[in-house]
Amino acid sequence: MIAPGAPSEGGLPAALKKKLARLGLSRPVDLLLHLPLRYEDETRLTRIAEAPWGVPVQVEAVVESAEIQFRPRRQLLVRARDDSGELWVRLFSFYPSQKALLAPGRRVRFFGEVRGGFFGAEMVHPRFHAVEAGEVLPSTLTPIYPTTAGVGQLTLRKQIARAWAAVDLTDSIPAAWRVRLALPGIDVALKQLHEPPAGTASAALEKHCPHWRRIKLDELLAQQLSLRRAYRTRRERGAPVLAPAGEQAAALLRALPFGLTGAQQRAVAEIGRDLAQAFPMQRLLQGDVGSGKTIVAALAACAAAEAGWQTAFMAPTEILAEQHYQKLAAWLGPLGLQVAWLTGSLKAKARRTQLAAMADAAHLVIGTHALIQDHVDFARLGLAIVDEQHRFGVQQRLALRQKGANPHLLMMSATPIPRTLAMSYFADLDVSVLDELPPGRTPIRTRLVSDARRAEVTAYVDERVREGRQAYWVCPLIEESEALQLQTALETFERLRAELSHLRIGLVHGRLKGDEKQAVMSDFARGALDVLVATTVIEVGVDVPNASLMVIEHAERFGLAQLHQLRGRVGRGVHESACVLMYAQPLSETARARLKIIYEHTDGFEIARQDLQLRGPGEFVGARQSGLPLLRYADLDADADLVEIAREIAEELLNDAPELADRHLQRWLGGREDLLKS
Repeated sequence: MIAPGAPSEGGLPAALKKKLARLGLSRPVDLLLHLPLRYEDETRLTRIAEAPWGVPVQVEAVVESAEIQFRPRRQLLVRARDDSGELWVRLFSFYPSQKALLAPGRRVRFFGEVRGGFFGAEMVHPRFHAVEAGEVLPSTLTPIYPTTAGVGQLTLRKQIARAWAAVDLTDSIPAAWRVRLALPGIDVALKQLHEPPAGTASAALEKHCPHWRRIKLDELLAQQLSLRRAYRTRRERGAPVLAPAGEQAAALLRALPFGLTGAQQRAVAEIGRDLAQAFPMQRLLQGDVGSGKTIVAALAACAAAEAGWQTAFMAPTEILAEQHYQKLAAWLGPLGLQVAWLTGSLKAKARRTQLAAMADAAHLVIGTHALIQDHVDFARLGLAIVDEQHRFGVQQRLALRQKGANPHLLMMSATPIPRTLAMSYFADLDVSVLDELPPGRTPIRTRLVSDARRAEVTAYVDERVREGRQAYWVCPLIEESEALQLQTALETFERLRAELSHLRIGLVHGRLKGDEKQAVMSDFARGALDVLVATTVIEVGVDVPNASLMVIEHAERFGLAQLHQLRGRVGRGVHESACVLMYAQPLSETARARLKIIYEHTDGFEIARQDLQLRGPGEFVGARQSGLPLLRYADLDADADLVEIAREIAEELLNDAPELADRHLQRWLGGREDLLKS
């Protein structure tokens, strides 16, 4: 066992090494890539009488007195003077060593903001140090780094200064690219950002300056290299070749009461080409709410079945899995394809029946996370489909793939992904986009209403039901939360039953048993209920054409993607549809911005673009963060041009200079890119 403070491997005390690791600083190169948040100018001195108030300055003065006072609270009050005037320094938290340093007669440099105090010019808690004999002013600006408890700025600066000699900064971006882009070498960029010379203009250190752009390009290149190399590695694996004659798919298309859109036809062709290859497909099918992803998935399942392989279709909730099962069984059953389904709430006998079908003859198996349990086996799994893929982590998707011998993988998402985000965080995938809605979808009018007008909203629901329509009423919580004081689904259900006693009102939420939830949903789908009060369990997959009104309570508490998904539950029939977003005052700036975006836009791709600006990429990609290198410096909106460039350079390095690609990945990721090889 290493004693506290004892040296560890690499010469650092074990305690300091542990603290640095919390910042992600385990190697010398990590220290050099840990860049300042801002700078302070300690390269010059300002006379006390000339110091502007409210602006950080450095003064040098001789301490005249230093006394501990206790009114109004314990503090150290220091009086110091230079040849121009007097400065008072006030410290509310101090150590005995600091008081000793501020002894009368000591020459000290103070760095901080001067302001008006009771006695005159004053600094509160400035940074300070005693001036040694012959000490000169620094020649570079002082960097201020992101840090953690127990790691001071001085410690970080010392460790970074030591790291320069231990790191090989040979450039990994070809010289031709650096010249074309007018960017400095990596060594020059890092030196400028860690140690900008005295007098460096602030514009030369802003995020769009050449030195910062070089760092951001390097970071994006590391991300592109890791993802594109993972993509290539997957293509080296063998996979079932699913190249059917297409008779099953043709029969399904003939039986459908609608034709495919152009976007659906393109997606079907792209997926068909992938399935016919001897390496596993890794494709993301993304499209707005109601764009018709399910029929594209059904046609892919037909291809697998005709080639003699099974398809697993995993959905995040039992309600969605049941919806998919009903729809796909209705489409594929008449073609002679056996469709099974598996969820955690199935009774033991039904579960045994479905497991036997999976291990034998079922062509398509639909289910929830239950599909990836250890005792679940497939006879010949050739295609895995994951719906609402952002709700599953890397390990869950990998577990589904491991149920077969490198099956093809199709991931689907109704949360459109902005182009720059797809190019960076999804660079290891092929992407198909459904960018048009099937004909017949009616526009949805969105209304913003304060919850002070709740009675009007209730009357509006009553009016719509009297016209023969149905309505959803969505609440964000199941039970009372004193902290948030939100209306709950249970309370809303009881209130609406009292206020609209002549209507048939149902309730569904996540704590109901699976069969209870399905019974309520079935009643609503067949028109036996007029109003469905629900939590967000109905966010995806629910398809009731006669439901033309959606009321979302406390809409300010929902994210944009969730609001857009919920709104997409209506507008599925021939009737005019509306979505009422009811909010509580006061609204935060972020909530106000979200509601404005959802009110003004119905295009999911535009909503996603603005959502990315609001939330940032890390939050936007959600569960996909597991094993994915996140960005510290690059901004996918402001630096969209660098994403394109990084993609080009990555392909060039992987093809022509794999040793440079390895060096770059080692510098930025240190082996962590292995997490992507799933």
